[in-house]
Amino acid sequence: MSFTDKVKNAADQAVGKAKEVIGDATDNHKLEAEGKLQQAKGDVKQAGEDVKDAFKGK
Repeated sequence: MSFTDKVKNAADQAVGKAKEVIGDATDNHKLEAEGKLQQAKGDVKQAGEDVKDAFKGK
């Protein structure tokens, strides 16, 4: 996996977490849900890249 992909996935996770926290603090359920979804997308992308790395032997 390229370094760029790792950074993008980590950014998705971090932005998602921030949205979730802000949504929770402001009682904005839509923003909170968007944050959780964005985190999940980042997690799934990261897991896929980890599988690719495992098959490449890295």
